[in-house]
Amino acid sequence: MIQIKKVKTKSDLKAFVKFPFKLYKNSKYWVPPIIKQELAGFNPKKNPVFKDAEATLFLAYKNNEIVGRVAALINWIEVKNQNISKMRFGWFDAIDDIEVTKALLNEVNTIGKVNNLEFIEGPVGFSNLDKVGVLTEGFDKIGSMISWYNYPYYAEHFKTLNYKIEKSYTETLMPFEHIDRAFFGRIQEIIKKRYQLKPLNFETSKEILKYADEMFDVFAKSYSALSSFVEISNEQRAYFKKKFISFLNPEYVKFVLDKNDKLVAFGIVTPSYAKALQKSKGKLFPFGIKHLLNAKKNSKTVLFYLIGVLPEYQNKGVTAIIFEEFHKVFTKKGIQNCLRTPELDDNSAIKKIWKNFKNETYKRRSTFKKNIE
Repeated sequence: MIQIKKVKTKSDLKAFVKFPFKLYKNSKYWVPPIIKQELAGFNPKKNPVFKDAEATLFLAYKNNEIVGRVAALINWIEVKNQNISKMRFGWFDAIDDIEVTKALLNEVNTIGKVNNLEFIEGPVGFSNLDKVGVLTEGFDKIGSMISWYNYPYYAEHFKTLNYKIEKSYTETLMPFEHIDRAFFGRIQEIIKKRYQLKPLNFETSKEILKYADEMFDVFAKSYSALSSFVEISNEQRAYFKKKFISFLNPEYVKFVLDKNDKLVAFGIVTPSYAKALQKSKGKLFPFGIKHLLNAKKNSKTVLFYLIGVLPEYQNKGVTAIIFEEFHKVFTKKGIQNCLRTPELDDNSAIKKIWKNFKNETYKRRSTFKKNIE
């Protein structure tokens, strides 16, 4: 018999965060999160998302052992300001037992019904800056620090329970040796002169912080038209700045400014921390931090995390300036592979950015939707 228990105590929360470590202990492809960061992410005193959202966490038990987990999420900015009556679920993991999945998602459905919401969608986080989607292709590829990994049966469970694919995402691989500078090297010079633009490079994280708020403004304007977009509050911006900027290599952050030094576009790339996180086993100390710092300095694989361009500068070739700057750094550091993190299949703007690159589909993932019963 399956029992569902709400997470109420610190020990419950630790069990919630640690369950995937047991589920995927024999997987070569699962990438563990940093346990301390996961715990902080669900702490309302530390994560400002809880000023505008709520999360109810559940654990599934069978024969007194944890066999599944799920986070039932409501983003009230999305519900009240955007009039999207969505019940979210994320941080979903379960053994290959459809009854476990059913019991967990029934709890999500109940919360949605109590709050008069219309449909459920997941796996998703609180916003666009969280992980998204259940993997549907690419199970034999290593995961990343900014995406969930899962076994193939997850999607089958959702389909069996009459969840339908709502949004689809693609991740691609670009071997750096196949990236031809010819098509953007010449264009970027023309674009800089035509629109009086200039690249901005960084040497320290402190320099990036000066432009961080502008970057979030450009991010919001760039992504606001997407079906998955949810506004991010000023408190959340501050939280993400503190959480992520220290993980960035300053040389992997590229901005484009206009003649008035206003930010019009940006690109953020991160080293691949996947193997370092596997070695760390979810802990920064005593040795995890060493593995992460080594990856930050020496990883030959990078992830294109975010690219944002103000709407008035889209389709004008501005990204060629960003690619030119990245190409210089990647050449110097001997980068071998470039990965693109999950991108919505219906994001036509991003497809135009990458159309001239020789890339191959690496993974696919989807969110699933069902009307609340």
